[in-house]
Amino acid sequence: MTDLDRRHFVVGTAGAMLAGEALGCKRSASDGEPAARPPVRGPANAALVRVTSVPTAVEGNVLPVLVRAFEEQTRYRVELTTSSAPYDAARAGKVDLAISHYGHKHAEDFVVDGLGEWPRTICSNQLALVGPRADPAGVRGLDDAGEAFRRIAAGKHPYLVNELDGTRYVNEILWHLAGRPDRGAWMRNHERDDALIVAAGAGAYLLWGLTPFLRTRKREGLTLDAFALGDPLFQRLMVAIVVRPVVDGINVEGARAFQQFLLEPATQARMRTIAYSDDEKIAVWVPAGRHNRNAVLPGTKG
Repeated sequence: MTDLDRRHFVVGTAGAMLAGEALGCKRSASDGEPAARPPVRGPANAALVRVTSVPTAVEGNVLPVLVRAFEEQTRYRVELTTSSAPYDAARAGKVDLAISHYGHKHAEDFVVDGLGEWPRTICSNQLALVGPRADPAGVRGLDDAGEAFRRIAAGKHPYLVNELDGTRYVNEILWHLAGRPDRGAWMRNHERDDALIVAAGAGAYLLWGLTPFLRTRKREGLTLDAFALGDPLFQRLMVAIVVRPVVDGINVEGARAFQQFLLEPATQARMRTIAYSDDEKIAVWVPAGRHNRNAVLPGTKG
C-alpha cells in the first residue's frame, strides 16, 4: 500500500467513524457489534421548513424573495432566520436547512461529521473593489480586478488591506496579478469594521462584501462606489446543506424540497434579477448553475 493509499484509507476510515458516532452507533460491551439507536422522531409540523442563513443572503433580498415564491407554489411554509454561525443551530437540531458561503469555517466539519448532506451550490454573492466616487485610479468600467489593482498600485493611490472574512487571500492574488508592486505607504492593513468609513475619509480603495457595502453606504452617506463587479475572482459561492435526521424533529423532506426549488432553472434565472433593494438596483446574485452536475439537476438528464 502506497503512502497515498494509506492517507486515503485513514481519511475515509476517520470520516466513516465520525459519521457513525453522529448517527449514535455505539459498540456493545458484550459482543463488539454496534448497538442500535432508537429511531429519531420526525418533525412536529411536516409543512414547516426551518431555514437558517448567513445574513447576506437575507439582507441582500434573495432568500426573502425566493421563500415567498416557494410558499406560493407548494404546501410548505418557511421559517427563515439569520446567523453568522448557522451550523451551531444546525448541530442543535433547530433548523432543517443551513445556507452559507462554501468557505464558511464550519461548513466542511458539519458535513464530515455526518450531520449534513452533500452541499449544493445555489448562487454566488461577491466581494467588490470599493473606492472613491471620483475614482482617481481610473478603474471604473474595468472587469479585470488585477488590472484595476495594477492601476491603483502604479499611481500609489491609498489602499486598505481588509483582513476580514479571508479577503487578505484575494488581496494577495490581486497583488500577484499586478506584478507584485512594492508595498509602500500607499498600502496598509486595516482590520476593523469601520474600514469603509476610513476609506471614504482617506480617498482609499479596498475590498469589501458588496451587500454590507451597499448597506453601509446608504446608512452613512458615503461617497464610495463599487468597481470590477464582473470579475469572477470576486464571486463567493453559497451552498445549501440539508441537515441529516440524527436528532428528533428534522424535516428532511421539506428541506430537500426547498433546496430542489433553489436549483430549478426558473429559480436560478430569477436570482440574477433580484436587486439589493428598491433604492439600490444592483443585482448582487449570480446563479450557480455552472457549478452543478447535470445528473443531479432538476429537469435534466445525465
